[in-house]
Order: sequence, then C-alpha cells, then structure tokens
Amino acid sequence: MIRRYYNSTRATSSTATADKQNSRRIGAIIFALLSLASIPAFSQGMSKGMMSPPANVRPTYLKNVGIEQHLDAQVPANLAFVDDAGRSVKLGDYFGKKPLLLNLVYYNCTMLCGEALSGLTGSMKMVKFNVGDEFDVLTVSFDPNETPAIAAAKKQDYLKRYGRSGAAEGWHFLTGPAESINALTNAVGFQYQYDPRINQYAHATALVVLTPQGRISRYFYGVDYPPKDLRMGLVEASQGKIGNAVDAVLLYCYHYDPATGKYGAIVNNILRLGAGITILLLGGLLFILFRLDKAARQRRNWREAKPGYTNAT
Repeated sequence: MIRRYYNSTRATSSTATADKQNSRRIGAIIFALLSLASIPAFSQGMSKGMMSPPANVRPTYLKNVGIEQHLDAQVPANLAFVDDAGRSVKLGDYFGKKPLLLNLVYYNCTMLCGEALSGLTGSMKMVKFNVGDEFDVLTVSFDPNETPAIAAAKKQDYLKRYGRSGAAEGWHFLTGPAESINALTNAVGFQYQYDPRINQYAHATALVVLTPQGRISRYFYGVDYPPKDLRMGLVEASQGKIGNAVDAVLLYCYHYDPATGKYGAIVNNILRLGAGITILLLGGLLFILFRLDKAARQRRNWREAKPGYTNAT
C-alpha cells in the first residue's frame, strides 16, 4: 500500500513537472511569435526616415507624432532660449565652432526622454571624443512650461553620469518659449503631441547631428546610439576637422542610410580598398626583392673585382 501510494505520488509529481515544462515551452513560443510579429511593424516605423506608421493608420493621440528628416536644412540661428544658468541665449551662439548633437526631450518625462538621455550618455562615454572639446550637445525641452531650474538639475544628473571633466562647458540644457520651440521642432521635423488625459507628451525620439554652421547632417533613431555611428556622424559633420585617418577610411567604406538612421557597409568601396591595399603590398614586395637582388649583384661584382679572385665553381 505504502509503495503504491509512493508510486502514485511520484507519478503525479512527474506529471505536474511535465505540465510546468510544457507551459514554459508554450510561453516561450508565444513570446517568440510576438517578437517576430513586432519586427515588421518596427521596420515599417523606421522606413523613409519616419519613427511611426503613416498618419492615416495611427491612433488619434499619435496622429502628429513622428520624425521627418530635413537633411541639410538650416536650423534657425535667431531662436531665443534660456540656458541652464538662467541666461538668455540664441541657438546661433552655439554655431560656428564644433559639430553639435541636438536631442529634443522634456525634463519631466517619466519614460522615453530619460531613456534617450541615458542612451546618449552611454554612447558618448564609448566615444573618445569629449563633450566640450571635439563637439557640443544641445538638449532642448519642447515643453514651454519647464524652467531653467529643472534644466539645471537634469544637467547635473547627466554630467555626473558622463563623468568627464570639461563637459559642463559643452553640454547645454535649454528651455524656451513656445514660438522658439515650434520653430526648432518644425526645422528638424520633430513631431509631437500633448495628451491632456495623462498630462504627458506623445513623441518619438531621435538624435540630430548638426554641422558647426547649424545644418542638419544626420539623424540617429531610437534611444540607443551605436558608438561607431555616433563617431562617424560627428566626423562627417565636422568635414574631417576631427577624427583621424582611420575615420576617413571608415567613412569611405560605410555610407549613411537615411531610411535606417545607421551607417552600412559599401561593398564596392570595400573591394576597391582591398584591391588597392593588395596592389600596394605586392608593389612593396617586388620593390624589396628588386633591392635585395641588386645588392647581391653588387656584392658579387665587388668580390669578382678583387685581385686574386678565383671562382671556386
């Protein structure tokens, strides 16, 4: 009886364990299917330089949300803002010296803006260029109700995370009136919408790379920016004034794709570069062999010219 009860209990336990394993497998399969299903939607949102589906298929509260690329457009220099120290500034005050990274957020955002700023900080830490030296950053609030005090607190937080000296002089957190915000967001194609139900803004996110003159050079989508792309974007925007020879080679082999906001390899250029390197190596090898043969002949002629020289062979 005891053994029969033990075997029955053991069988029941095995069945329960098997059921749990099957449930886990089914859950994993469902998760994988949902992940695969989300990929086309995400790809559609990234196509044609947009961070959202077409306006006619979006929910009402997302109708005016997205990123529309305005490559090579000039950002207005006369737009008035207030910096994190409470000083009145114009965007043009930051033009003319270095390439710029522009990211539009609002400081009281509870979700996406914090992720975007954290992703930017992490990417900048992975790049050897220093904020304030090789490039500057403009973080601009698109909420006209936010104040310089809020911007200053946010700046201190992210400067601490970045952790490099001198960054305070190159990373500017700005606030401003609605007219300046609207002009800036229209210039860079940043589309957002206020949702009064939750007292929050619906918005996409992108990092905009500006030339020193304030022209739009590149867009990087999302909240995680690959350090390689960030570095190449800055080098390209600076027109080669920062970076080194390796960056020049990378820019030759990689091309910015506006549809994805990333740099992709150019196969033809890589093949050309590889062929050129091969020719140079072969030419160098032939030159060395020629010099060695010439030196050997000179030594042989010198020995033969010596008095009393006899050829042993």
